[in-house]
Amino acid sequence: MAYRIDDRYARFMPTNELLLNPHMGFTTFQRFNGDKLNPLKNRGWTEGYPIEYQPFTGSLKNENHPDTTLAYFRVYWKFFEPEEGQYNFDMLEKAMATADSRGQKLMFRLAPYGEMEDIDVPDWYRDKYGEKPRGFNDHSIPEKDGFYRHFPDAIRAIAAKYDNDPRLDSVDLSIIGTWGEGGGTDTLPPERRRALIDAYTHSFKKTPLMGFIVSPDAVLYANRTRPVGWRADCLGDMGGFDKGFSHMLDFYPKAIEPLRDLWKKAPVSFEVCWVVYHWLDMGWDIDYIIEQSLKWHITSFNAKSSAIPPQWQSSVDEWCRRMGYRYTLRSLRWAGEVAPGDLMHVEMWMENRGVAPCYYRYPLALRLHGEHADYTIITDTDCRDWLPGDTLWHDDIRLPADMLPGDYQLQAALVDPDTQKPVIRMPVNAPIEDGFTVVGPIKVI
Repeated sequence: MAYRIDDRYARFMPTNELLLNPHMGFTTFQRFNGDKLNPLKNRGWTEGYPIEYQPFTGSLKNENHPDTTLAYFRVYWKFFEPEEGQYNFDMLEKAMATADSRGQKLMFRLAPYGEMEDIDVPDWYRDKYGEKPRGFNDHSIPEKDGFYRHFPDAIRAIAAKYDNDPRLDSVDLSIIGTWGEGGGTDTLPPERRRALIDAYTHSFKKTPLMGFIVSPDAVLYANRTRPVGWRADCLGDMGGFDKGFSHMLDFYPKAIEPLRDLWKKAPVSFEVCWVVYHWLDMGWDIDYIIEQSLKWHITSFNAKSSAIPPQWQSSVDEWCRRMGYRYTLRSLRWAGEVAPGDLMHVEMWMENRGVAPCYYRYPLALRLHGEHADYTIITDTDCRDWLPGDTLWHDDIRLPADMLPGDYQLQAALVDPDTQKPVIRMPVNAPIEDGFTVVGPIKVI
C-alpha cells in the first residue's frame, strides 16, 4: 500500500522497477518485438531497404535486447516512390500495422538516397533529370529543381495520410544527404533548404518531428513553425573514425549547444555508432556514453537491433530507468467524503525521475471505483509540461451528479484522452488495478 495513508492523504515511495511505457526507451530497427536480432559475429545491421518480415513466434521478448514500445523503420525514397507519383503506402501501412500488433509505435524516416547505386534516388528521377547525388558519405547536394519538387511531394503525401495516426510515434525531418542524415544541409541555397523543411513542418501538424544535429540552424528554422526535436546517429563514437576526432568529445557538445532547450517541447533521439558490441571491442566506457546521453535529455535510442553485451546489462537497465520520462506519483490529497455534484479539492505532487517529459498528451484521470459503479474524471493536467523534477498541481474537480452513494476507492492513472484507458505506468509502491494506481478510500454520501 501507500507509504502513509489516512482518509484523505496518501504518500508514495518510488520503486526501481523497469517499466515498459510508450514513446521512449530502446527501439527495434527494421524489426519488431519478438524478431531475431542481427547476427552478432559480423557486427553489422540492415537499413534503408524494405523490411524483410520474420515469422512471428508469439513471443514479444527480444533476446539480449531491452523490451521496447518503439519500432524504427528507415527506407529510401526509391522504394517508397518506385514510379513518379506512385507511392507505396502499403509498405508503410504494413510496418505500422505490424508494430501495432507487437505493442509498438513506429518511428519513421524517408531517406532521399544512400551511398550506393541500388539505394540512389528513384530510377525514374535519375532517368528524368540525369542526376546522381550519391557516393559514400557524399555531401554533394542535388542541383536539379525536380528534387525540390518531387521529394517534398512525397513527404506531404505521407503527412496527408498519417499525420496524427496513433500508430506513428515520430518522423525524422530528413531532407538531403547520405542515409538522409542531412550532410550538406548548410550548403543548400536558403530558399531550397526552407522549402524542404517546410514540407515537414507545414504538413505534419501533430506527429512529433526530429531534425538532424548536423545542421543546428536547420533545426532552429524548423522550430519557427512548430516544436521540432533533434536526433544524432553516432552515439558512442569516442574516436573510431579518426583519433583526432570524436563525435562524443568534439562534435556533439558544440552542435547541441544552440539546441539545448528544445528537449522541453520535442524529443531527442540517438542512434548507436556502429553497434553496442563495437563499443566493447574498442574499450569505450559505456557509463560515460550513457551519462552524456542523459545530460542531453535522450528519449529514445536505436541500437540497430543488435545485442547488448551481458556484462553491460546492469548499466543498460539503469539507462532505461532514466531515459525519457519516469512519472512518479509522490502524494495526493483529496476530500474523504463527498456528495454527487460537489467540487472536490485535489492536490498532487508528481515527480519526473527521468530526463525528459512525455511529448504526448495523457491527462491525469481520477477514478472512483465502487462495488456497483465506477466514475472516471479527466483532469486538466498536461503531462507534456512535467519536466524533470517536481510538479505541484491542485484544482477543484466537479464530481458527477449521478453518483450512487457508498464506499469507493480513489484511483489515479495517466490515460488516453479518447479511450480513458491507462497508458503510462508509474513506479510507486501501491497496488495497480486495471492500470490505475490505488490511492485510498472515499465515501459518497
